[in-house]
Amino acid sequence: MTTDEATKGEGEVQAVALAERGEDITPARDRGVLKVYVHYKGKLANGKKFDSSRDRNEPFVFSLGKGQVIKAWDIGVATMKKGEICYLLCKPEYAYGSSGSAPKIPSNATLFFEASEDLFEDGGIIRRIKRKGEGYSNPNEGATVEIHLEGFCGGTRFDCKDVKFIVGEGEDHDIPIGIDKALEKMQRGEHCVLYLGPRYGFGETGKAKYGIQANAELVYEVTLKSFEKAKESWEMDTKEKLEQAAIVKQKGTMYFKEGKYLQAVIQYGKIVSWLEMEYGLSEKESKASDSFLLAAFLNLAMCYLKLREYAKAVECCDKALGLDQDNEKGLYRRGEARLLMNEFELAKCDFQRVLEVNPQNKAAKSQISVCQKKTKEHNERDRRIYANMFAKFAERDAKPVTVDDLPVAGKMECHPVSGKARGILRHDRMDFLNLEAASKTRVKTAAEKPACEKGPETPGAKDEEAEGHV
Repeated sequence: MTTDEATKGEGEVQAVALAERGEDITPARDRGVLKVYVHYKGKLANGKKFDSSRDRNEPFVFSLGKGQVIKAWDIGVATMKKGEICYLLCKPEYAYGSSGSAPKIPSNATLFFEASEDLFEDGGIIRRIKRKGEGYSNPNEGATVEIHLEGFCGGTRFDCKDVKFIVGEGEDHDIPIGIDKALEKMQRGEHCVLYLGPRYGFGETGKAKYGIQANAELVYEVTLKSFEKAKESWEMDTKEKLEQAAIVKQKGTMYFKEGKYLQAVIQYGKIVSWLEMEYGLSEKESKASDSFLLAAFLNLAMCYLKLREYAKAVECCDKALGLDQDNEKGLYRRGEARLLMNEFELAKCDFQRVLEVNPQNKAAKSQISVCQKKTKEHNERDRRIYANMFAKFAERDAKPVTVDDLPVAGKMECHPVSGKARGILRHDRMDFLNLEAASKTRVKTAAEKPACEKGPETPGAKDEEAEGHV
């Protein structure tokens, strides 16, 4: 038996095993598409991977139920929950049928797909539910939760405990931010596996206590045993909101100083959610509310700068400047964000406004010089790019094109799921011959036409031609 035959046999055995465990989700109940919950990598029936959006480091986006993908995907993905990982076993009639999808998928191929939907669109948290929870209620931000967790890194368990804490403050118990985020999607009694990317794990600092290196990917098994929801904004009076704002502001500042910027964002965000839409305040309450909101927006902007989310930093600065249009920190931080977004002129305007507010701000003066330098470099780079582009166009236009220079039309490569073309359809040589012959005929006819048949010249016609008018 050859290796290929062995692999194929393995794939067939795997297909049978999946079929036995699978849930039939096809409308006709003909077991054409099977959705199964397993925990291993999916492959084609011959054991080979033929496509992966993760290899391309970007999600595949499509409109569900619009026929943009193979039939199995329209049916299977529609049954999934956010954060779920599942496998689809697809018979040929729900995939590419007898035509296949050259060069990777042969005709009448049975396909395996591992499909996952992220809890967050950046792919940083993936959830696989092992046991569904009860009811429809979820912990909210600030809820008190009691959970059991086990943490793994590289297959080695580094943590196992029962713990009670406040959602958004898991870091106080050496729990990464990804667990806090995921808990807001869980139900009481749910048992799930969470796959955390570095951003939602222990990040660039790692966790020396557990021997976790920087930028490590983590896996957690989490059971939500119980929770008590925090008060929603509408359940709190103004006095309570102001009291809590002072507490979370201090908490956020502590997280920021420790470099835990996502945790800080949660704390400062609470102030905004409580006070931004608060109306009917007394003069004293209004002044206190504006003070907390201004500090929250400025601190959020600083956090987003650290997290490299510059558009969000600009948005927070705009809101801060809406409360205090001459706020020096708001202007400076918006300038920083715009500079990092390559919006050099807008950034320079912000730094100039900083100097209008405080002429002694040396950092703003320095940043104006940086903006001017970056603008000059950017313009020079554009000039070089366009100069090269026009030179290539001129060279191409000057070179006569022959029939032999044109490639014949060929097959286009298609996306393995959507079937959309990824190539360029070129003209056939015969089309070019016809166009070339027609062009020569028109040129010859125009050249042989007597001057008297061309019609009278209108005054200024030569001048218009000289000026380049059409």
